[in-house]
Amino acid sequence: MKKLFSSWIDTKCGKMLAIASIDFLYLLEFEGRKGLNREIQKLERDFQIEEGVSEPISKIQRELKLYFDGKLHSFKTPVKIDGTAFQKEVWKELMKIPYAKKISYRELAEKMGRPKAFRAVANANGKNQLAIIIPCHRVINSNGEIGGYGGGISKKRWLLDHERK
Repeated sequence: MKKLFSSWIDTKCGKMLAIASIDFLYLLEFEGRKGLNREIQKLERDFQIEEGVSEPISKIQRELKLYFDGKLHSFKTPVKIDGTAFQKEVWKELMKIPYAKKISYRELAEKMGRPKAFRAVANANGKNQLAIIIPCHRVINSNGEIGGYGGGISKKRWLLDHERK
């Protein structure tokens, strides 16, 4: 069975769990994220996960420090993205949202050429396993309200405020 490494990373917005192989980051989530145990169990079906650090974990630790210090706006850590074709399409579009910008679920669906699929877009947004790297925190409700976030509304608000500074 293939092996993945897991490590907790302290950030200015709370602890984050990173899970990676020797080549790719598979998961980056905030501690207490709704559904985190389910995400770990899904990885455990195909991998043995042990505590430790691999190169992608070391790289994301460095990049997160720079991000939280306001010195990094996009990430270069190699990631492994696992999802349906539609989810991957949504996540690819999320990665196009510029740093410190916000977009609504409806606007995101329209950019994808699927104007009526905003609920499906919101659902795919919530399935993202690479917090901050795939910036789902930048998506808000059409009325300007923050909306949901797997890591919690307070973390989403913190991230949006941090990027706006």
